[in-house]
Amino acid sequence: MRLLKRPTTLQPAVSASERRLFGGPLRYDAGWSNHDYARLEGRLLSTLRSMPRMVAGTLRLAWDTDRPALLTVAASEAGQGVTSAVGLLVLSQVLRTLLGAGSPAERLHAAMPALAAGALVAVLGAVLASRSTAAAGRLEPKIERAAHEQYLKAAVEVELEAIEDGEFRRLLDSAQWGPPSARRTVGACVATLGGIISLVATAGVLTVLHPLLLPMLLLIAAPRGWGAMRVAQRRYLSVITWVEHVRAARLIGQLLISRTSAPEVRVHGVGRYLLGHYRNMAEVAETEATRLAKDKAATELLAAALSGAAALITYGAMIALIVTGRMDLAVAGTAVIAVRSGSASLGALVATTNTLHEESLYVRDLERFVAEAGRRAIPGGGLPLPERLGTLRLEDVCFSYPDRDEPALDGVSLTIAAGTVVALVGENGSGKSTLVKLLAGLHLPDSGSLTWDGVDVRDADREQVFDRVALLTQDFERWPVTARTNIAIGRPGEDGAEEAVERAADVVAAARYAGADRVVEKLPNGYETLLARVFRGASELSGGQWQKFGLARTRYRDARVIVVDEPTSALDPEAEIAAFDSIRGLAGPQRAVVLVTHRMSGVRYADVIYVLHEGRLVEQGGHEELLALGGRYASMFRMQAEQFAQHHPRPRPSGSSPAPRPSGSSPVPRQAGASPTDTSVT
Repeated sequence: MRLLKRPTTLQPAVSASERRLFGGPLRYDAGWSNHDYARLEGRLLSTLRSMPRMVAGTLRLAWDTDRPALLTVAASEAGQGVTSAVGLLVLSQVLRTLLGAGSPAERLHAAMPALAAGALVAVLGAVLASRSTAAAGRLEPKIERAAHEQYLKAAVEVELEAIEDGEFRRLLDSAQWGPPSARRTVGACVATLGGIISLVATAGVLTVLHPLLLPMLLLIAAPRGWGAMRVAQRRYLSVITWVEHVRAARLIGQLLISRTSAPEVRVHGVGRYLLGHYRNMAEVAETEATRLAKDKAATELLAAALSGAAALITYGAMIALIVTGRMDLAVAGTAVIAVRSGSASLGALVATTNTLHEESLYVRDLERFVAEAGRRAIPGGGLPLPERLGTLRLEDVCFSYPDRDEPALDGVSLTIAAGTVVALVGENGSGKSTLVKLLAGLHLPDSGSLTWDGVDVRDADREQVFDRVALLTQDFERWPVTARTNIAIGRPGEDGAEEAVERAADVVAAARYAGADRVVEKLPNGYETLLARVFRGASELSGGQWQKFGLARTRYRDARVIVVDEPTSALDPEAEIAAFDSIRGLAGPQRAVVLVTHRMSGVRYADVIYVLHEGRLVEQGGHEELLALGGRYASMFRMQAEQFAQHHPRPRPSGSSPAPRPSGSSPVPRQAGASPTDTSVT
């Protein structure tokens, strides 16, 4: 009786290794896991009733993408249903003729027209099936591409705060499975439509042949449909449960071959430890898979027994009708073929509707994401900004993140004028990064105003705001493209023939300005070298080399406001000095530089230094002015200077005796340019 019950989700066995390593079963929290066990939720009739709603979004996309292909598929599937029905009627006529009166030759001659008609119907059905396959094959990739473009376009156009919102990120993650599901939905929809039409056609023919044949079809098809549903659900449950077991073991396998974990795997003996747990989990998974396989086999056996019993009842009833003269042999023969065909169609229909139900859930995730992204999109249009930069001004600006109680910025007022280098200084969490995002137009103030030459950023055309800003952050993107494109992507264009030549010269000039040209000279293919080691024939750069490319990209962009956040974290002292000189050199009559760094040697030459603390602006002024003030800036500056002095002692006067050093220590040579200040500060 257990096999007759509807399959339900199971709690998989948990191995001792999983409990030891993960505290229990390992469950991934990702978009593809949102609809685990979805096929257990659907029933054939309810799924068929909800089919228009499930496929509506995909059909709209197909209608907009390739209308002729969609109409071809629909017409071809409908035509196949008609040919199937006509074929059964022709078969009935052939059997009636062959089983009628007369000699075999006469009966065969009389059946020839019906046989020829049957052949033509079969050829027509094959042609229609071929046209449907070709049109669906043309339509499916177009739908996936259109759905993927829809997904990416919606993701690119939302406000940054949406990307930083955890709930929106979950929706974004779930929606990425929508495009491939939309493609699979087309195939499932075509198969389901064909199955429904075939069933309807078969039922109609049987009703015409004899009124009692339709109930017979239902009698024999119902057990097969139920069996197909249960077998599909149990197979699906087996796969899902197996995946639950192997995920943890697969994770351990990845850790054992990971590049980052390789040192500890060898030095700490982690390899043998994890291999033991891998074996334990694999054995538990094998036991569970065996149990589910036996359960699946029993379900299939029960389904076959029920189907066989239904077939015996049906054929017994047909024999009784033949014996009593209520049905002739021709109709009975046609009925047998029709019943078998209808039963097979019902079994296939169950499988395709299950697939359709699950895939439609991911398509709906995509639709929900696109709708939510539309509500949170960056608004288009707005007031134009002046072509020349004069002053960027913040007045009493406040900003808070939705998931935090304390404001990230609280009443900040400052001015950034063209031609100046402005430095933002403060400890971690002081609000520097948030202020940078506001300056770049990525966030809008909650209160107060941020104006570009008098135009409030809330009213401005955000595209123009973005166009006038260049960002060089510590974690800027290392694009897996060529060296040339890694620079030119700072301001991508149409790349027409004339523009391409001009851009090539500008790329070389930007690389020379940042010192990246010397890196390019050592690359195997120069500017055409692919910078991504994961690809064959590509090269990888060090952190310092990448930062030179980042500076070159910033120079190439030629923006009005250049925001540089911790630009020298991976540079050696000599390169750091050169980088700061290059960054300060980016300032010009129509260009301002905003420098965010913890390296005090880089901010001392700024025109204005703004000191942030817990979201508030607490000090501002020049380097010497702030040192004389003796406040937070002076404290941070001297702290770095003293720390450096402890590791880099001043040279001893000539003739003096060296001070004794602790046993086991070694002198550290002083490197030029590494000090945050000169020795006079200490």
